[in-house]
Amino acid sequence: MSNKPAVSIKDMLKQDLILSSGHRMCAGCGAPTVIKLMGMALRGPTIVCNSTGCLEVATTIYPYTAWKIPWIHVAFENSAAVASGALEAINAMREKGHYKHEHVDVIAIGGDGGSFDIGFGAISGALERGHDFVYMCYDNGAYQNTGIQRSGATFTGQETTTSWAGKVIPGKLERKKPLAEIVAAHKIPYVATVEPSNFRDFIMKFRKALDAEGPGFIHAFSPCPRGWRSATEETISISRLAVETGLHPLYEVINGEEWIMSGPSKRVAEAGLKPVEEYFKTQGQFKHLFRPEWEGFRKKIQEQVNHDWEVLKKRCGVE
Repeated sequence: MSNKPAVSIKDMLKQDLILSSGHRMCAGCGAPTVIKLMGMALRGPTIVCNSTGCLEVATTIYPYTAWKIPWIHVAFENSAAVASGALEAINAMREKGHYKHEHVDVIAIGGDGGSFDIGFGAISGALERGHDFVYMCYDNGAYQNTGIQRSGATFTGQETTTSWAGKVIPGKLERKKPLAEIVAAHKIPYVATVEPSNFRDFIMKFRKALDAEGPGFIHAFSPCPRGWRSATEETISISRLAVETGLHPLYEVINGEEWIMSGPSKRVAEAGLKPVEEYFKTQGQFKHLFRPEWEGFRKKIQEQVNHDWEVLKKRCGVE
């Protein structure tokens, strides 16, 4: 990690917004808040490479853009590859004396489809090469932009248009892919999980990712009222519940080896996990799990969450 002096959260909260009002994201969407918080962590000139997805299509409807900083739209699968190219272009221009900025940060952004699934190969390659950029996945649990199809980020039991819940199958049967853990296995300098209700934690972690000398990765929880069938005014409370139930615990991983549980999740460890049912009750996509025939399946989900939580606590040295 970098030895640069810490910047106060008070100063970062005063940063100008990088996304203007008037964008066309859905009411209650978590992604604009995620981007707002990301923008508060920026430390200077920045280029964003944004994969196709909800965030891309709804903030840049031709001929308009809501972005106030340099921004590149790229395909579903290659934002990490384009970010790598942008970095190399900046370095080449600087060597030739054509670049005036002392430093430019590059950030790649993708939804869970473009991060967990379609774009993972490009992400893994960029991390292996050691490119000094930050990749952020805004995770809304499905391919929301293309029709609410299940992805590797979809929770067990979650209903989507390709993981129907009925009399035979209770939604998605498979586990959610542990993306942050997989990325941490690349032994990169910095990996962190975040969500918008704990905004100070989010901003400080993103700044740490930028300050890291090498790749940084941020996994941001991002509720989708349209796909989740949740109330638009409950996005922040649902994000908080995801932490309190252990479905999206908050932690950092340094160099793939040092696991640190973040303050909000430490408080959860002290108080004990809330039942996953509290989270499920906030969204229509889980309502089928409360039918009598799926009670056993719902309990198995809780058992798996409890197991994963205990594993995380052990890694982080939390009793």
